[in-house]
Amino acid sequence: MKALKLVNETADHVKLVDMPEPTPGKGEVLIKMQAAALNHRDQWCREGKYPNIKFDVVLGSDGCGVVEQLGPDTDETWKGKSVIINPNINWGSNPEVQSAQYRILGMPDNGTLAEYVVVPVDRLFERPTHLTPEQASALPLCGLTAYRALFTRGKLKRGQNVLVSGAGGGVAVYALMFAKLAGANVYVTSGSKSKITQAVALGAVEGFDYNNEKWAQTALKSSGGFDLIVDSTGGQMVNQYLRVLKHGGRVVIYGASSGIPKTLDVFRIFWNQLTIQGSTMGNDQEFEQMVDYVNRTQMLPVVDSVRPFSDVVAAFDKMKQRKQFGKLVVRF
Repeated sequence: MKALKLVNETADHVKLVDMPEPTPGKGEVLIKMQAAALNHRDQWCREGKYPNIKFDVVLGSDGCGVVEQLGPDTDETWKGKSVIINPNINWGSNPEVQSAQYRILGMPDNGTLAEYVVVPVDRLFERPTHLTPEQASALPLCGLTAYRALFTRGKLKRGQNVLVSGAGGGVAVYALMFAKLAGANVYVTSGSKSKITQAVALGAVEGFDYNNEKWAQTALKSSGGFDLIVDSTGGQMVNQYLRVLKHGGRVVIYGASSGIPKTLDVFRIFWNQLTIQGSTMGNDQEFEQMVDYVNRTQMLPVVDSVRPFSDVVAAFDKMKQRKQFGKLVVRF
């Protein structure tokens, strides 16, 4: 079969290779992939910015396919079904935080950027019937991350004001859409006017260019302040978020693409009763809730582009340039 591996011998650090088709073991299934989607963690692995990098591993955490073969002692009703894959592995028994053994499909375990993949049967969910395989492949990792950040950690309520940073990224687009469907007033930030325009077309009230030094003043005046901010950047921008939060507001951070803030306005945090909290992926129960939410609302994931698997490296390059709005998908 064809697969995309993380390698150390090429400048690109990713390479399409031929490798043996895997065989399912006890409690596992073999999935013939129909489509897979990229995530920033795949690109960070390519750039060597992800912890505990392991080479000669098939990348990819998102995918949709058809169950083709069952291992021993596996529920036969799954055979022939179109499924998506929960990329969580060993979250653990505590729903509040992942275990020390937690990992995500695609690093260090072989992932979904291959024509066939083997996963435990308990990672399977039937593909939402209103979604195409390409749309469904774009759902798992980013959908789960956005769902937990908004509802579990952010405790979002109808009518609240939400600011989502980095409009265009996979998690950010899901956060925008999930929050809008929940009855929130959603605003976004971006360094791209075209991405702000696309976000407004999806239901955002307004967008703010974070390259403008006065974006925070504009956002505060326009919105009256935010109950919740969902952020992937970290860095010094965190202090800007503290300025536009309502008293008692919350910042949920699921990434730190801008690094660690050099200073932090602790006085504003305690005086305004603010909360800063982290969020990573989500537990298995939240994955089930997220899929149910998508089914109930008939939400359609935003797919930036679909290309053949043979052009997967071009999708990586587009992600590196941050040109996408929504998910980058490959079709097998």
